[in-house]
Amino acid sequence: MKRRDFIQLAGMGAGAMMLPLPGLSHEVDPLHLLDPMMDVAQKKTLADVALNTTKSLGATYTDVRIGRYLNQFVTTREKKVQNIVSTESFGVGIRVIANGTWGFAASNNVTPDGMKKTAERAVAIAKANSKFQKEPVKLAATPSYGQVSWRTPIKKNGFEVPVKEKVDLLLAANAKAMEKGASFVNSIMFLVNEQKYFASSEGSYIDQDIYRILPSFTVTMIDRASGQFKNRQAFSAPVGMGYEYLDGKAEDKIQAPGGITLYNKSYDIVEDASMAADQVKQMIAAKSVEPGKYDLVLEPSHLWLTIHESVGHPTELDRVLGYEANYAGTSFLTLDKWQSKKFNFGSKNVNIVADKLQVGSLGAVGYDDEGVKCKSWDIIKDGILVNYQAIRDQVNIIGQKESHGCCYSQSWADVQFQRMANISLQAGKEQVTPEQMVAGVEKGIYIVKDGSFSIDQQRYNFQFGGVLFFEIKNGKIEGMLKDVAYQSNTQEFWNSCAQICDERDYRLGGAFNDGKGQPGQSNAVSHGSATARFNGVNVINTGRTL
Repeated sequence: MKRRDFIQLAGMGAGAMMLPLPGLSHEVDPLHLLDPMMDVAQKKTLADVALNTTKSLGATYTDVRIGRYLNQFVTTREKKVQNIVSTESFGVGIRVIANGTWGFAASNNVTPDGMKKTAERAVAIAKANSKFQKEPVKLAATPSYGQVSWRTPIKKNGFEVPVKEKVDLLLAANAKAMEKGASFVNSIMFLVNEQKYFASSEGSYIDQDIYRILPSFTVTMIDRASGQFKNRQAFSAPVGMGYEYLDGKAEDKIQAPGGITLYNKSYDIVEDASMAADQVKQMIAAKSVEPGKYDLVLEPSHLWLTIHESVGHPTELDRVLGYEANYAGTSFLTLDKWQSKKFNFGSKNVNIVADKLQVGSLGAVGYDDEGVKCKSWDIIKDGILVNYQAIRDQVNIIGQKESHGCCYSQSWADVQFQRMANISLQAGKEQVTPEQMVAGVEKGIYIVKDGSFSIDQQRYNFQFGGVLFFEIKNGKIEGMLKDVAYQSNTQEFWNSCAQICDERDYRLGGAFNDGKGQPGQSNAVSHGSATARFNGVNVINTGRTL
């Protein structure tokens, strides 16, 4: 496994063993009786206790989040089950503004008395913080939605599927790869259900039920003669869907350049594992790339990560303002570039949209974690930077009156803050298939699936690898390459975007584990695109040493 994949899977395993722990801003009471299955009416009654308490103590704004968070991890290796872990976390987080300053407290004591005490603590923290506040918090207005609900439109609840069925599916995928000669196979299924109830002093009571799923594997092949080894990761994407994603419908399969099968809307993990074992042998025997300038044809399962790192992060307003500098860096997309209304981020083919409603995406919800109804908005329009990602206490900084609806907290025990929306490259307007795109390339490389990467603290200079690389000569796929990575800077790269396939090729990629904040939080986010062509990009050989 690549170091990045090992860290991701290890982090998932470690995360599965952890529940919120006591800290300065939240308390855990192991003695009270939890009722995580309480109905909406009971939640409203409890939320009103907190809202009335904070109002009586002088808070000018309050939001209450009662959350039940379910995770399930099933991990296997070759013929064995390595681990099965199910976690449940239930509690409340209360955020207030008092004396013009934020305060937050959380507890798993979701009783009238627990709500009252947590609300009192949140107000006390806000008033203590106000001694150091230079400017009062300014919240953009948002409507009162009354009592509303939203649910991920799933067809099959993965948490109701027997664990044995999940184990059997993963072991079947492992067995198929081993039949084809794989040396090792690791596979995992990760399911998430967030049951979130939000109430605010502005009159919104919002009940949401959110589902996500990630099936994945890594197939490893070792060539004993040469000592070389290669890995091929699954062609699955983490999605905001139910267990129906694993149906593997024939109509959702895509025959792509290079003779490979890709997937959209549903996924066949057994077929993919079999294909992976064949391809990993070819990866070992592949020709090492010659460094130089190439036209790159980037498939969506690869391009999502480049979008995430070079577009998603630098357009987060808190990063632009320096709020994330200590942990995650800043952004080259400073306010003056946006204010000019003419900063050339990319070619005119580049249209990037933020979307919190996209069906099947990881970030799809009806309302964000501060009660704002979600929407979509332009980030890059015809190559020009036109907006950022911002929430209620940020939009006034850029002269806007409405939050973008991208506030999120990973649990009831963590305060919500600005997180990345689904950031996607829009499909091209002219009908172009990946095969037609490849046919127009004289010297190029077709890249499938994301790999290792490196990008600087301003999200400007970068290097990206991949998993499968196919050489293109005179409009035809000539065979597989290895040791490929491309280098560029964000503005140069996106200005080299010469062509994008149409919406028939549009697909989502994404990640469960986008890290941000101190203390750190994890966010799930998707990025869509169709296959795109980037001309004259510098390619290096990662297998050569000086």
